[in-house]
Amino acid sequence: MGKLVWISIIIAGLSAFLGERVVNFRKRALASRELVKNHLPNCVPLKNLDHGSEDITILGNGLALISTGLQYPGMPTSDGPGRIFVLDMNDSRLKPVELRMPRNFDLESFNPHGISVYIDPSDDTVNLFVVSHPEHKSQVELFKFVEDDFSLVHLKTIKHELLHSVNDIVAVGVESFYATNDHYFTNPFIKGLVEPFLAQPWSNVVYYSPEDVKVVSEGYYFANGINISPDKSHIYVADLFDHNVHVLERKEDNSLVSIKSVDVGSLVDNIELDPETGDLWLGCHPNGLKAFMFDPNDPAGSEVIRIQNIHSDQPVVTQVYADDGHVLIGSSVAATYGGKLLIGTVFHKGLCCDLN
Repeated sequence: MGKLVWISIIIAGLSAFLGERVVNFRKRALASRELVKNHLPNCVPLKNLDHGSEDITILGNGLALISTGLQYPGMPTSDGPGRIFVLDMNDSRLKPVELRMPRNFDLESFNPHGISVYIDPSDDTVNLFVVSHPEHKSQVELFKFVEDDFSLVHLKTIKHELLHSVNDIVAVGVESFYATNDHYFTNPFIKGLVEPFLAQPWSNVVYYSPEDVKVVSEGYYFANGINISPDKSHIYVADLFDHNVHVLERKEDNSLVSIKSVDVGSLVDNIELDPETGDLWLGCHPNGLKAFMFDPNDPAGSEVIRIQNIHSDQPVVTQVYADDGHVLIGSSVAATYGGKLLIGTVFHKGLCCDLN
């Protein structure tokens, strides 16, 4: 009789734990949230980006570099390898052009995720850092962008045990960067199902240079997008499952000190900055459950949020664009140039809209 009581207690406790975890996951995924459309004028789909535009960064001359073809567990994928495109924002045709890859590079395993650019002040070389997931592992590919013929020259591949589940990256030197690890585990099953279900703050931010590699910030539920302030003094990190953006101060030894976090009420993916105003532009997932389940009849929506005056006591958080998924599915990034807004997605198309 006592054995049956203990079994009943264990079953009841396990049921209560599983029930609490389901409720918690739905809360963190904003599973009950429904969007009201908030469209911008003159939105047009970008050509050639049929397999996503997961990350976008725009150079000062208006050339936008775009990663596409990400194969991410649980998401629809393309048949071919990943690619990098360039889009001239000053050209009214708004036609992305695929960058020519070097012959000595393994294109078949190229699976691009987050990207970042560092312009070498000594010679103005544009270094492009690309997070890639060959066989769903993590490494960083370093290229030189050659604007004259829209090509990439492969410089090196960077791997390290601390870079085990890299999502996004922000370059701070010719071979140095900060990167987010969005998961703690590397096993695909635990990483894809168990870890989100447990929803613990186990992900982190890593600083990498050839001389020094270290964890510089931790305690994130899902560290995602990362970027740097125009004056290079602060790092911004998006926590997808905590619905906020963290502000961290850089120290001389490249360590980071947490200053504050700003709640945005959405699942923040990538962060881009306006270099003139310092405004943060966020590509967001308004309902994470829809993004994970991917039901074509009830698609995941898209949301773009801007944060102004993030270092002030009262940052201004504004929804700039919202769609229920019938125009744009799964927005992951938003970047501005010349009065236009580029919106990228994990696996859907890209969009260009007028801001004015």
